Amino acid sequence: MAFKNWRLITDPINKNNPITIQVLGICSALAITVKLQPAVVMALSVVFVLTMSNVIISLLRNTIPNRIRIIVQLVVVAALVIVVDEVLKAFVFDISKQLSVFVGLIITNCIIMGRLEAFALGNSPGKSFLDGIGNSAGYGIILIIVAFFRELLGSGTLWNYQVIPDAWYAAGYANNGLAILPPMALIIVGIIIWVQRARNRELIEN
Repeated sequence: MAFKNWRLITDPINKNNPITIQVLGICSALAITVKLQPAVVMALSVVFVLTMSNVIISLLRNTIPNRIRIIVQLVVVAALVIVVDEVLKAFVFDISKQLSVFVGLIITNCIIMGRLEAFALGNSPGKSFLDGIGNSAGYGIILIIVAFFRELLGSGTLWNYQVIPDAWYAAGYANNGLAILPPMALIIVGIIIWVQRARNRELIEN
């Protein structure tokens, strides 16, 4: 039982990743991964929203009428997103401005609604908590990897600190302008998918 519960965390990070396997949450992978900071903040925000909403919906699952379950789920997620948005505005206002409307769009993130429908409505709060952690971590890891390479290649910085030496620029090195454009996010995600499927042969479709 303990091993099965542990897989609720590990599977979404690897073999059932919501972005690379289920192809969910691609929009934010394109939009907020130009810099590492907003990607990390978005990842942490989704961890909080998905984990808490999973637990809350699981606690309420036997009292929610089936015909209004989607409305209840949206209300719960929207309330948690408002909390996240206000906290970001209060403590990291600059990053909040960079994320702009994409914090609010967490409400419509198909990963969150998908887990509420597919898991939280049918499982205990403990398992729902682990499922929320696993799926949001799997989502966040991909965002951080994409942002790492886009910021490094596109701006020569990481976390807004310059990591490419000035001597390289003096020698003719130039930042890759393609890296800060949306297509690069898809290219990096495609490379991650290729590596993941090369390492896990069972993921290759027959």
